[in-house]
Amino acid sequence: MRNERFHGRYESEGRVCEHPTCRDPGEFRAPGQRAPGFNGPGDWRWFCLQHVREFNAGYDWFEGMSADEILAAQSPVAGWESETRAFRPTAAVDGMPRWADFADPLDAIGGRAADIHRRAAGGTGDYQRFTPMERDALTVMNLTPRADRQKLRRRYSELVRRYHPDRNGGDRSHESRLQRVVEAYQLLRRSEALS
Repeated sequence: MRNERFHGRYESEGRVCEHPTCRDPGEFRAPGQRAPGFNGPGDWRWFCLQHVREFNAGYDWFEGMSADEILAAQSPVAGWESETRAFRPTAAVDGMPRWADFADPLDAIGGRAADIHRRAAGGTGDYQRFTPMERDALTVMNLTPRADRQKLRRRYSELVRRYHPDRNGGDRSHESRLQRVVEAYQLLRRSEALS
């Protein structure tokens, strides 16, 4: 599709204007019956220049919206209020790394990718000697299967300092993450698979 003189013009490729009385080429698209959304880009209607201008003059983008929805859609920050999972306070609870936990964002991406690859491989290699619960605990603690008890204690101490409310100004938003760290530590310190 090549744009020509007018922005939005597409070569007709045999399309005819959809206005009932017009037989000119349908070179300009307008929204169809099905709007773009989760299931795809939606439908297009094709008009000539004169009829697409008429369509646009009568088109109501806010049709079917309440007054509050219209106000929200007109807001200069519309669409920016949603929060990405990795930046939520509860981000690390589901295994997704928090960006704030890493000095370099690429380390966070690498940590998540390594966990995905390990799970896809079914815990082969060094992970075989650990039970599935112990493997999950290693992931929570961000430890490799080659970690020893000394590394486990150091990592536990580091994570408790990071997430405990007494150490971060009373911020209790990390309590669930702290609980997971404590549970993982309790499981791993009794593990016979840990050297």
